[in-house]
Amino acid sequence: MPFTRLAEATTPTARIGLGLAAVGRPGYLNLGRERDLPAERSADALRDRTRQLLDAAYAQGVRYVDTARSYGRAEEFLGEWLEEHPEAGEVVVGSKWGYVYTANWRVSADVHEVKEHSLAMFRTQRAETGQLLGDHLDLYQVHSVTPESPVLTDAEMQRALAELAGEGVSVGLSVSGPDQAEAVRRALEVTVDGEPLFRSLQATCNLLEPSVGEALAEAHDAGRWVIVKEAMANGRLAPEWAPEELRRVAEECDATCDAVALAVMLYQPWATVVLSGAATVEQLFTNLHAVTVDLTEEQRERLAALAESPADYWRHRSDLTWA
Repeated sequence: MPFTRLAEATTPTARIGLGLAAVGRPGYLNLGRERDLPAERSADALRDRTRQLLDAAYAQGVRYVDTARSYGRAEEFLGEWLEEHPEAGEVVVGSKWGYVYTANWRVSADVHEVKEHSLAMFRTQRAETGQLLGDHLDLYQVHSVTPESPVLTDAEMQRALAELAGEGVSVGLSVSGPDQAEAVRRALEVTVDGEPLFRSLQATCNLLEPSVGEALAEAHDAGRWVIVKEAMANGRLAPEWAPEELRRVAEECDATCDAVALAVMLYQPWATVVLSGAATVEQLFTNLHAVTVDLTEEQRERLAALAESPADYWRHRSDLTWA
């Protein structure tokens, strides 16, 4: 398992990963992108930004990088960086298949990505990822699985994924939507030839949407690796938009709101990796300060009161504008 390498890392920030969703394409759902990205969102500009983030993350001890086929050209940018940095061989690389990027490098596209969890799509995107990441790929995840996803029931597809695992690439999945917990629990039941198929689970979990936490704890107890995504709630927990209680706790801790929000996720004993979705090096540095934040039980209880119902949270997320 690639995460065995990660578990052996000695840097304090090894449990924080870098997600490339915000910098591999010109449009995304994060708040504040008008300020965070270069005015000219050309491929060259975002390639440079991705390289800056990867350089900084690696120098600061980050050892997991997360990307996907639908993140524009993120796999391409990451693959180029890895080839230019042979010294970064211990970095664990995860990507995802199941969405096709359709915006054609436009921010104002009507449709930015199209979901398809078919065997044909897996085979197509696995070949594409292989061309861009080659032997660097450690973990290949099904992107945004919901309880009705065919990957949880289609035996032929599960067999194909097991064959990939047999080639040395770990197989996992990410979940999304208000029924994340159900999707996680169903994934834990999937086996091929008596062996668990999905070795890692990635889920949205943050102060506003913690409902999947119990299911992730079950996954951890079952020996799976757990990756936390969207810990910043697409920017809603960043200093500019943070709830007042988060601001108060951050002030008490002499920390930034983003560092506190990430620290809460790092406190979870079931979390293997918590992703930073930083779009600037400055954001990355403040995110990484999460490892220095000490939260009292009383402060964590106050922050837990910020939770929204899953339905409300995901409704709010779906209303965000690609920018």
